[in-house]
Amino acid sequence: MMKKLLFILFALAATTLGAQAQRPARVPAYPGVIERVQPNGDTLHVFLRGDEHRHFMMTVDGWEVKEKDNGKICYCKLKTKKIDGEKRQVAVPTCRTAHDAAKRGKCEQRWLTKHGIQKMKDE
Repeated sequence: MMKKLLFILFALAATTLGAQAQRPARVPAYPGVIERVQPNGDTLHVFLRGDEHRHFMMTVDGWEVKEKDNGKICYCKLKTKKIDGEKRQVAVPTCRTAHDAAKRGKCEQRWLTKHGIQKMKDE
């Protein structure tokens, strides 16, 4: 009888611990501005945004950016991709290095417009 009770208590404890380990961590992203240094030495000020389903970086003035494998932070363009049988909008990094608004020239602004890259809307 005692062994059976101990077994039940142990099984219940293991199940409870296992369920808590699988719960997603709902920790908000850092709320302040983060200064990132590009490989060429330029600085870029970004916010981290998102939730447990999607997270991303955006410039202070609203452009979504993503860090590439080479460490360069670039503007993102929305592309439609098929994921799990559904078409979804996915942010894909471009080849254009992102800059703060004060350092963004007219040429860079024209490039963003020409390639259909838009600022993010409030989510």
